[in-house]
Amino acid sequence: MLILTKTAEVFSKPSKRKLYEVLRHFNFHPRKLFLHKLVLGIETSCDDTAAAVVDETGNVLGEAIHSQTEVHLKTGGIIPPVAQQLHRENIQRIVQEALSASNISPSDLSAIATTVKPGLALSLGVGLSFSLKLVDQFRKPFIPIHHMEAHALTIRLTNKVEFPFLVLLISGGHCLLALVRGVSDFLLLGKSLDIAPGDMLDKTIMQKEKEEGIEKGQILSSAADMAAAVQHTIACHIAKRTHRAILFCKQRDLLCQSNAVLVVSGGVASNLYIRKALEIVTDATQCTLLCPPPRLCTDNGIMIAWNGVERLRAGLGILHNTEGIRYEPKCPLGVDISKEVGEAAIKVPRLKMKI
Repeated sequence: MLILTKTAEVFSKPSKRKLYEVLRHFNFHPRKLFLHKLVLGIETSCDDTAAAVVDETGNVLGEAIHSQTEVHLKTGGIIPPVAQQLHRENIQRIVQEALSASNISPSDLSAIATTVKPGLALSLGVGLSFSLKLVDQFRKPFIPIHHMEAHALTIRLTNKVEFPFLVLLISGGHCLLALVRGVSDFLLLGKSLDIAPGDMLDKTIMQKEKEEGIEKGQILSSAADMAAAVQHTIACHIAKRTHRAILFCKQRDLLCQSNAVLVVSGGVASNLYIRKALEIVTDATQCTLLCPPPRLCTDNGIMIAWNGVERLRAGLGILHNTEGIRYEPKCPLGVDISKEVGEAAIKVPRLKMKI
């Protein structure tokens, strides 16, 4: 973790003249009367540079995203310095495109929200540094965003979901279960002990490549069988842990006994096989399963802007002075009660996983 003064030294030392040149590239529009609060969201936690403008009613006025996937595929994984440089090269254009699509200028914004935790340090630093320049120039409130909180609250942009609800966040880098009691009120029920689902598949593959002596560009002889086995194992494991979480929350009256909601978000939430396994669990426990549309499950600027809207409406974490603001590569989500969940020793009924 680095304080802002250090961040500025590491990422850039822009002169006032250079800063004005950057800001001059934005397409400003004549002042209009906006009836709703507007938030610009900026996301650079990993390998996607994204931005969006969302109003307090949930309307997405404009968005833009630049994916680094093709670059990192060539190296077999994300290289932080490369990701950092790509963010630097694209963040100005992406933010400008989001604002232009919204037909607004930064002066019209109610606040700027940016991911500051958790994520790759070098990537987070680019987004934070750029955002603070806009905040200082246009004198707007700044809302630091927890990446996982944004994923959890995305469903409230697309569905009318009231607190509390259970959320399962599954992606290439994260896997956790939490009870969402409010905009910034989370109870962490459990998280991955070792690696997340996406990481696990990569390491399975690499081990088999060594065993079979596979050269670059070749396909494993057991690729289809491995993919099917890994997918089924992950789905059943996640389903069982989610089942236990639902039973725990109901025993403690943390969720409604009937019509409770399970939200599944994150990149892996787009996997239909895993969704089907979770449907079996929610059907057995009288819960409703909800997932954001696929494009909002992966990292995006919309979820960051919406999290900013949620915090703006609740009056939580809105900074008018950004001195000392820092990014945090590693950061827990909410209050960890996973030990209590384990001590409850809840026996999970066996369900037939006919997927």
